[in-house]
Amino acid sequence: MLGPLAPALDTVEKYVAEDRPVVVLASGDPGFFGIVRALAERFGPERLDVRPGVSSVAAAFARVGLPWDDAVVVSAHGRDPRTAVNLCLSRPKVAVLTGPGAGPAELGAALRDTTRTLVVASALGSAGERVERVTPAEAAARDWGQAVSVVLCLDEARVLGPVRTVAGGVERAAGWALDEAEFEHRDSMITKFEVRALALARLGPRPGELVWDVGAGSGSVAVECARLGAAVVAVEKAPDGAARVRANAAAHGVDVRVVRGRRRVCCPGWTIRTPCSSAEAGGSCPPSSRRARGGPGGPWWSPSPPSTGYRPRARRSPRPASPATAYCCSRHAWHRCPGT
Repeated sequence: MLGPLAPALDTVEKYVAEDRPVVVLASGDPGFFGIVRALAERFGPERLDVRPGVSSVAAAFARVGLPWDDAVVVSAHGRDPRTAVNLCLSRPKVAVLTGPGAGPAELGAALRDTTRTLVVASALGSAGERVERVTPAEAAARDWGQAVSVVLCLDEARVLGPVRTVAGGVERAAGWALDEAEFEHRDSMITKFEVRALALARLGPRPGELVWDVGAGSGSVAVECARLGAAVVAVEKAPDGAARVRANAAAHGVDVRVVRGRRRVCCPGWTIRTPCSSAEAGGSCPPSSRRARGGPGGPWWSPSPPSTGYRPRARRSPRPASPATAYCCSRHAWHRCPGT
């Protein structure tokens, strides 16, 4: 089916009303991110006779000799591509169905600083089929044209996971707000599990989202967010603290990107400012954690802890990595900032 969908469905409805046979041709498996959903919603599934082919995802994994029952499959076609990027950051095996503005080049640019491998599958099943392994930087530097079917994003060290009972690459964490003994920390300097429980409940981290843990300390909040499926960036100024975050992430088998330094140096494009943060102001308030999601140019607010006299200030980032729903951990509570 080519062209706009709505007029095509109107034409199909006209033919159905005239009791004329209708054949809809689609590539791959039309029941997998395909036309079957729209047809079933419009005409009812009982009126459809679906004859599926091999999906582009199945074909791409077959070409590289990998199972895909443990893969995350995400569509970036006509959708916010940052969901796909965040899944690629957090999961070891992801298949991205591409679209205009969300192809291999854009995906590669977003993942340039990672060690992921991208497998770009073009024109699958045709005489011009191409399957290429590239680094994110190589993908970002090329013009891939319109023939790309799917991009696989792989963490080569973890592409062969354990045998599974339930398909899909995102598993629910077995418990959360873990005991402090589950993490390496220095002199009991760790966010206690009761505080983590509140933080996680308010942040609600989930697959496809990005969480920044600023002033990460031991990384316990960052690791717990990653265990719940979110992509996580942990900013920690102390070298031993950054190493501790990496160790805790590795111990729990999750991906946490650790950036060492102060937030104003590490994240210059971020215009959220905490009036009082131990990562910036010498420890007069606890570190802050924030959840980032939404569309470009959204409101950015500075949280105001009850212990300060600061008022929230709205700022806009000219090109934020991801606009925010922001939270600040003060002495008294986690606050959702107004307007987010």
